Amino acid sequence: MDIELSAEDLGFRDEVVSFFAENAHKDGEDYNQWRMDWFAKAKDKGGWDVPKWPTQFGGPGWSPTQHYIWEQETAIHATPWDMPFGLGMLAPIVMNYGNEAQQKRFLPDIRARKVNWCQGYSEPGAGSDLASLRTKAVLSEDGTYYTVTGTKIWTTMAHIADWIFCLTRTDDSGRKQEGITFLLFPMNQDGIEVTPIITLGGAHSVNTVHITDVKVPVENRIGEEGKGWTYAKGLLQHERTGLAGVSRSLVALESLKDQARTIARGNSTLMDEPAFKAKVADLEVDLMALEFTELRSLASASAGAAPGPESSIMKLKGTEIQQRIQKLTVEAGGLYSAAWGATSVGPSFARAGMGGYLASRGYTIYGGASEVQKDVIAKNVLGLKKSTSVQTSKENGRNSS
Repeated sequence: MDIELSAEDLGFRDEVVSFFAENAHKDGEDYNQWRMDWFAKAKDKGGWDVPKWPTQFGGPGWSPTQHYIWEQETAIHATPWDMPFGLGMLAPIVMNYGNEAQQKRFLPDIRARKVNWCQGYSEPGAGSDLASLRTKAVLSEDGTYYTVTGTKIWTTMAHIADWIFCLTRTDDSGRKQEGITFLLFPMNQDGIEVTPIITLGGAHSVNTVHITDVKVPVENRIGEEGKGWTYAKGLLQHERTGLAGVSRSLVALESLKDQARTIARGNSTLMDEPAFKAKVADLEVDLMALEFTELRSLASASAGAAPGPESSIMKLKGTEIQQRIQKLTVEAGGLYSAAWGATSVGPSFARAGMGGYLASRGYTIYGGASEVQKDVIAKNVLGLKKSTSVQTSKENGRNSS
């Protein structure tokens, strides 16, 4: 698509930049109050607080180019911290599959950032093979509530979440993709225990969630019983598109180049070394290709289409690019990147670079591992089917005996 910005688009960009400048956080200002005021002002702009929501639910109704501009500018400017799980992941599911009562109950608090959500998908025995989940939800005899028991793992921000949207198994008699039900319930109740998992980079963002005999009213079920797999796939497509992080990678790559220019190499800098420059150039080419894929996805969304298998392409390539940027940042820091403890030495970016590199190892795992994305692409984009060579060989063997 043509990404030449029109006069209208340039005016929109100026309006966005001005909004960020006028509402930037000031030194000494209470962050939480500033954050809530920022979102209130963004809402008054006509849905800027929920840029990806459709107009019928209060979104701004932007064009693909305007979404592209917004993503670029939010990556550059300091905007309030926001959790994606309610706003960008659960909300589309409630909009598309929830009933009117659920939409009125949950969407306003999600938009107002009053309720933090976490995602109860992966389990100790069901990570990439999510359909193998075993968390049970048993419907009561009177049909008014489910009793949920099981364990979820790698649950991001569960330790600060108020509610969880959770995949549960209500029937295991058929295909494993069937009999999965999508439930919502509060985290702060008896029967829920959250155990932290400290990641390789030393951060606490993910957790194990143990669920024991938690009662969930039927009205907290999204859609039909046993149809949760269909809803989950839609949610994952939204999640994977966001995880690509194209705009963030564009900013991070420019920052990497600036950092490399501060590292002396003889009479020049690291950025002038042919080998390092070639790696950066390879990254830029791949990132440009991904950016165009994102624009095509935005164009499709503006025409009313839901995220499709291209979200797997975005997630696969986007997370790999993020890892490559982090790896080159460590390379730029050299030996100083190894000293990433409490005391930093060498270039100022070296310590954060190593921490970012270690954290980035998970990028190609969460939200659907790269192997899963390749499988989705093979089936739904390339139209490839499972090989029948093994079965044919067996049949030939039987026929020759």
